[in-house]
Amino acid sequence: MIFRVLFFIFVFVPFLIVVIPLQALVLALKLPFWNTLPRLFHKVGCLFLGLRVTVVGAPAEGRPTLLTANHTSWTDIIAIGSVANVAFVAKSEISKWPFVSMMANLQKTIFVDRTRRSGTGRTARAMGKLMADGTAVVLFAEGQSNIGPHLLPFRSALIGAAQHAMQEAGAHDVNIQPLAIAYTKLQGLPVSRNERSLIAWVKSRSLKQNIRDILGGPVKHVVVSFGTPRLLAEKGNRKQATLAVEQDVRALLVAHNRGHARS
Repeated sequence: MIFRVLFFIFVFVPFLIVVIPLQALVLALKLPFWNTLPRLFHKVGCLFLGLRVTVVGAPAEGRPTLLTANHTSWTDIIAIGSVANVAFVAKSEISKWPFVSMMANLQKTIFVDRTRRSGTGRTARAMGKLMADGTAVVLFAEGQSNIGPHLLPFRSALIGAAQHAMQEAGAHDVNIQPLAIAYTKLQGLPVSRNERSLIAWVKSRSLKQNIRDILGGPVKHVVVSFGTPRLLAEKGNRKQATLAVEQDVRALLVAHNRGHARS
């Protein structure tokens, strides 16, 4: 914990003081390398939070890509962002959080209001624009976080809306790629179910408690696993595509949690 306090004061804060205005300038000038500084930010964040990230596979290339992922903790964003140039889809509440909303906007995060049907269309158009410009977009397709070992059903609404938005943007075929985030070890030892509260955002605990647990907790080993992409064609069935990619993510997650997958 002392190391993290010193790291925060003497490394992380000075880093942010330099990077935040630079990234704002990069976005204002619409420079093509806008994702370079966010990637560096997440790498520094992994050091600060004690995340040891192992990557399996890579984001698909060659066509617009929607990465559909499971969701365990806010640290998922740090882990994924440290190994891939991506933008994220996040719930609208985050846009009101001090500092967090600013950092999210600096990475072109797309906010979705799940309480309004009209919000889905706006979100899809934003996703479509980013993907058409060559940026892979990460969608936490469960719609909420869970403790990690198991997967909740994926929601097909945003995937279908993104499909429609891509067609409007002129891209008739989109990659939909499974992305599994598995927290496999704490301080080098397998994670027990009771220790999941040191990683996941458990609903019975406040965000403040969760942050304290993560900052004061041991080193966390994370596997970020990119599966085989599937083609979501112009007239493809969104529900079938959603179910297929959900099964892919589930298989990756179970394999990594059991230590049976390549890493």
